[in-house]
Amino acid sequence: MGMAAKGRHRDFKAVEIVCFVVLAVCKMVLGQVRYSIPEEMQKGAFVGNIAKDLRLDVKGISLISGGRIQYFALDFKSGSVIINEKIDREEICRQASECILTVDIMVEDTVDIYAVEIIIQDLNDNSPIFPNEEIVLKISESTALGARYLLQDAQDPDIGNNSLQSYQLSTSKYFTLDVQTGNDGVKYAELVLKKSLDREEQTIHYLTLTATDGGDPVRSGTTQIHVIVLDANDNAPVFNQSVYKADVLENVPVDTVVVTLKATDEDEGLHAEVTYIFRKITDRASQIFQLNSKKGTISILENLDFEESEVYEMEVQANDGGGLSAKCKVLIQVINLNDNVPEVTVRSLFTPIAEDSSPGTAVALLNVHDRDSGENGVVTCSISGNLPFQLKKSSGNYYSLVTKRNLDREEVSEYNIIVTATDQGNPPLSTTISMLLMISDKNDNPPIFAQSKYTVYVTENVSPGTSIYTTKATDLDSGENSRITYSIIEGQLREVPLSSYVSINSETGVIYTVRSFDYERFRDFQILVEAEDGGSPSLKSNITVNIFILDQNDNSPEILYPSFPNDGSTGVELVPRSCDPGYLVTKVVAVDADSGQNAWLSYILVTSSEPGLFTVGLHTGEIRTARLFIEKHSVKQTLVVSVRDNGQPPLSATVTVTVMVTDSIQDILSDLSSLSSPTDTESNLSLYLVIAVATISCFFFIFIIVLLAIKLRKWKESQLFDSSTVDFSAVPTSQYVGVDGVRAFLQTYSQEHCLTTNSGKSQFKYPNSSPSNTLDVNQVSEKQASCLITEALNISDEDQYLFQVSYFFLTHLRICVCECERGVLRYMSTVYLQGNNVKSLQFSSIT
Repeated sequence: MGMAAKGRHRDFKAVEIVCFVVLAVCKMVLGQVRYSIPEEMQKGAFVGNIAKDLRLDVKGISLISGGRIQYFALDFKSGSVIINEKIDREEICRQASECILTVDIMVEDTVDIYAVEIIIQDLNDNSPIFPNEEIVLKISESTALGARYLLQDAQDPDIGNNSLQSYQLSTSKYFTLDVQTGNDGVKYAELVLKKSLDREEQTIHYLTLTATDGGDPVRSGTTQIHVIVLDANDNAPVFNQSVYKADVLENVPVDTVVVTLKATDEDEGLHAEVTYIFRKITDRASQIFQLNSKKGTISILENLDFEESEVYEMEVQANDGGGLSAKCKVLIQVINLNDNVPEVTVRSLFTPIAEDSSPGTAVALLNVHDRDSGENGVVTCSISGNLPFQLKKSSGNYYSLVTKRNLDREEVSEYNIIVTATDQGNPPLSTTISMLLMISDKNDNPPIFAQSKYTVYVTENVSPGTSIYTTKATDLDSGENSRITYSIIEGQLREVPLSSYVSINSETGVIYTVRSFDYERFRDFQILVEAEDGGSPSLKSNITVNIFILDQNDNSPEILYPSFPNDGSTGVELVPRSCDPGYLVTKVVAVDADSGQNAWLSYILVTSSEPGLFTVGLHTGEIRTARLFIEKHSVKQTLVVSVRDNGQPPLSATVTVTVMVTDSIQDILSDLSSLSSPTDTESNLSLYLVIAVATISCFFFIFIIVLLAIKLRKWKESQLFDSSTVDFSAVPTSQYVGVDGVRAFLQTYSQEHCLTTNSGKSQFKYPNSSPSNTLDVNQVSEKQASCLITEALNISDEDQYLFQVSYFFLTHLRICVCECERGVLRYMSTVYLQGNNVKSLQFSSIT
C-alpha cells in the first residue's frame, strides 16, 4: 500500500513537470508578461507564445535578452519564446527563494519595449553533499554521556522541499543523532554520546551519516564518521566572538587578510592546540576566500565583485587536539566601488535613412547598462557635436536616437554619431561608441549649368561631326539621381529642324555639327539644351546656347558691272579723244558675299593696251584717264581689271573692259573691224557689216527727216532751222543691289552723248561729265525718255505722239537689226525694260 501511494505521488510530479513545459503559465502584471518554467529544459523547448499573448505581429518583433548568456530565443515563425541554452537554476540564482530571468520584446516599427519575466522553477536535480567524505572525531573516553559533537552540514543547492530535509545515522549503541533547526531554518546535526566509551574495548567507531532531501525522487548523500577514542579532554575551544563581520572594498588586492579568527582552549598540550576549518561555505566562496588553519586568518584568493555578490556568509569550526570543537559565523560585506564602466549596446540601427525623413524618425535603439549599484550604476547618455539627432529615454535602460530636424544628403552624406554614456559615480566613468549613419539620396536637386547661357563661335564650312562645344551640368544628388542626360529641344531654323544642323551626345553634353554651316545663308541661331537627371520623377533644367557662324573667305568677288552678256559680247565704253586727264571712263562694280575683311575689295589694273594711259581706283574701281590722248593711240583700248578680296588666302576675279577713244562716228566705224571675229571668219562678214551699217544709217536719216518735217509744219518752231545742231540726251544709268538680300546701292554714272549735224556729217559730241551727272532709273520710263528728246528739239505737244511712235519704232528696229550672226560687229542701242521703267541705255559690241 505504501509503495502504491509513493508511485502515484511520482506520477503526479511527472504530470506537473510536463504541464510546466507545454503550457507555461502566462499572466499580465502591471503591463508585464510572466511565464513559469522548470529548470534543466532542453534547448528549443517551448516557453510561451509571446506574439499571441501580446497580440503582436510575428514579423515585427524581436527578442532582447540581457546578460552574457542568451538563455532564450524567439521563434520567428510562431512567435514563441523558446529555450536557447540549458538553464541551471542553482548556477544562476543560487539559494535565492525566487529565480526570475527577464527578457525584452521590441516592436521594431514603434520601438516599443515589453518586459517578459520568466520564473525558473527548481527541480530536485542535486543531491545533498557533505564537504568531506570522511569526518574524524576524537573523543575522550572520559567524556560524559550526553556530550554533543557538531557534525559538518551537507549542502544541497536546491530550495524548498528539494533541499536538505533530514539526517540519519547508522545504527550504533554508543551514539545517537540529534537534528536541530536554526533560526535561519537550516537543519544541522549533532552526534550525541549515549553510552560511555571504553578505549580498551573499541578504539575506533565507524558510523555513516546520511543526508536526504524532500524531492521526488528523494536524493541523499553520505559521509563516514570515524570516532577515535582518546584519553580525556575536558575543555573545548572557545571563540572570542560568535559572529565576525568585515567590510571589504571590492577592489582590495589578492592575498589581503580580511578577517582574523581567534579561538582558545584551556587545556594543555595536545588538547590545547586549535586548528581552524571551514564548517559551512558555498562553492563560490571557497574559490574566493582562503582560511589559514593554524592562524585563523581569512584572505582573498581572487578579486571581489560587488555586482556578483554583496555579502558572503560562512561558518568556521575550531578543533582542539582532543576532539572538541567550537563554531562561529563569518559575515563579509563587499563595499561597492565605481569600478565598472557603463556598457552601451546598439540593439537596432536603421541605416541608411532617407534624407526626406521627418523629424522624430527613429534611427537607433540603444541599451545602456552599468554593473555597479546605486549612484554608481545610474547612467546618462548624450551625443556630441551639433548633429540633427537627439536621444530620448525609452522604457528601462533603453534610449531611442531620433532625428530632430530635416536632413540634407547634399550637405552631409553620412554622420559619425558618437554616443557617450556616463555614470554618476565618484569619479564618474564613461564609455563611448560610434555609429556610422548613412543618408540615402532623394532626387531633390535639378541639374545645374555653370552659366546662365552659352555663346559658341563656329567657322562656316566646318566638317559634319565636328565637336563645337561641351555643355556641362552638375547634380548635387548621387547615384541615378545625379546621372545626367543631355538633349536638344527640337525647333526650326529656316523651316528646317534644328536636329539637322546640330546634335548632342546625351552622356557627355558635347555638341556636334550634323552639316556644315554657310555664313552667307545665316549668321547665328539658338538652340535650347535640356539636362535631365535619372531620378524618379526626373528633374530638368534648360540652357540657351547662342551659336554664331564665323565667316571664311569662301566666295570670290562677283563683278556686277561691266557684266558679260549671255551671248559673249563685251561692253564698250566711249571716251572722247580730247578729254582731260582724270576723266571718268567707267567704274568696275563688284561685290563679295563674304563679310568683314573677306569682303574688302581692291581693284588693280592688270594689263592695258597702252600702259600708263588709264588708272583704276584701288578701292573705288573707277577707271580714269591718266593723261591726254594723242594721234598714235589706238581707237580701241583693252583693259583687264582684277578685283581681289582681303581674305587669307585672297580670292579674285577679272573683267575685260573695252574703251573706244574717238571724237567721230567714222573713226568708230573704221575701227569696227578690230572688234570683229578673227581673220578666218567667213568671207561674207564684210558684206553683213556694210548692210547693217547702211540700214542703220538709213533709218537714222529717215528719223531726222521726220523731225524736220514736223518742224516745217510748225512755224513757231522755225528756230530749229536756224540752229545747225540738234542735240538729244540719253542717260544710261546702272543700279545694282548688294549682297545679303539687299545689294549695296552703287553709284550711277552717266555720260551725255550728243548727236549733231554739220555739213552732212554725223558726229558725237562729249560734253564734260562727272559722277554727279546721274539720273534715277526708277524715275525714268520709256515714255519719259522720249519726252526728253522732244523737249530738247522743242517739239510741240500735238506732235509728240508721232515722235514717240517714231522713237519706239526706231529703237526696236535697231535692236532687231543688230541681232546678227556671231562675229559681226553690231552697233546697237538697247533699252532694257523692267516693268515700264528704263533700266539702262548702253552701247555694246558682241564678238
